[in-house]
Amino acid sequence: MRAIQIEEFGGPEVLQLAEMPDLQPQPGQTLIQVSRVGVNYADTHQAENSYLSPTTLPMIPGAEVAGTTPDGRRVVAFVDGGAYAEQAVAWDPLLFDVPDGVDDGQALALLLQGLTAWHILRTSARIEPGESVVVHAAAGGVGSLAVQLAKEFGAGRVIGAASTADKRELVAGLGADVVIDSTAPDMKEALLEANGGEKVDVVLEMVGGPTFDGSLAALAPFGRLVTYGTASRELPTAVEPRKLVHGTKAVVGFWLAHCFTRKDMLHPQMRQMFDLTVAGRLRPIVGATYPLADARLAHEALRSRGSVGKLLLDPTA
Repeated sequence: MRAIQIEEFGGPEVLQLAEMPDLQPQPGQTLIQVSRVGVNYADTHQAENSYLSPTTLPMIPGAEVAGTTPDGRRVVAFVDGGAYAEQAVAWDPLLFDVPDGVDDGQALALLLQGLTAWHILRTSARIEPGESVVVHAAAGGVGSLAVQLAKEFGAGRVIGAASTADKRELVAGLGADVVIDSTAPDMKEALLEANGGEKVDVVLEMVGGPTFDGSLAALAPFGRLVTYGTASRELPTAVEPRKLVHGTKAVVGFWLAHCFTRKDMLHPQMRQMFDLTVAGRLRPIVGATYPLADARLAHEALRSRGSVGKLLLDPTA
């Protein structure tokens, strides 16, 4: 089979096409003939060995695929690495049947990024009806779904942040009540203005640096900032516990990997998002699709923060 292999850590240039042996599933695993591969920002960190978990070389990157099983089922699945390939194997609890009315790209958008959006809103932020919710990188894979799910879960005002006029137009079309420029020089003031002069209740933050700092400063008493990445690769100012006490606010971290041993944190949520998609109440945004051999171009687009929605690789091209 063809696959993308990494033999040394670095930027997108280390993603190289290679011929690999066909896969043989173990008991409890299912072989998948891959039709589409989901590309995630975490993959770019994995390639340079700056991810949350250590990486061993050589490796085939990637964590999610869509395709068909030997008995003809359409599925999406989490895989333990090895997604950037024509074949993949997945443990059965991490395999999800895709219903009619949901295509491969949409299903992949709902998998890692949709589940992340669901859990940062429900499990980590514990959103309550009527609360104000800020979604940074709101045109991205997680952000575009979080904007819609926040409205579905009863948010009073959803404030999206995006870097270009086209992205801001997209975010507004997804239901955000206010959309701000993510490059605003003073993020705290931008958020206060967007919320009618009031501090905000919930912030979903994956940029880091000054964006994190300004968002935390804009948080209302009893507010929650959920951090789930550092796309800028710039660390925020260290958080002093006394300031959290003084402001009665919380900073919560989230990593979807901790849900993988809990079927109750994966399957009901996927069913809900599939149902919402089929009903037309949730619109997963699928961005560009790249041939497998051009995986580095997908990583370049993610690192430049120039992408919109879910990026895919096509191993059949």
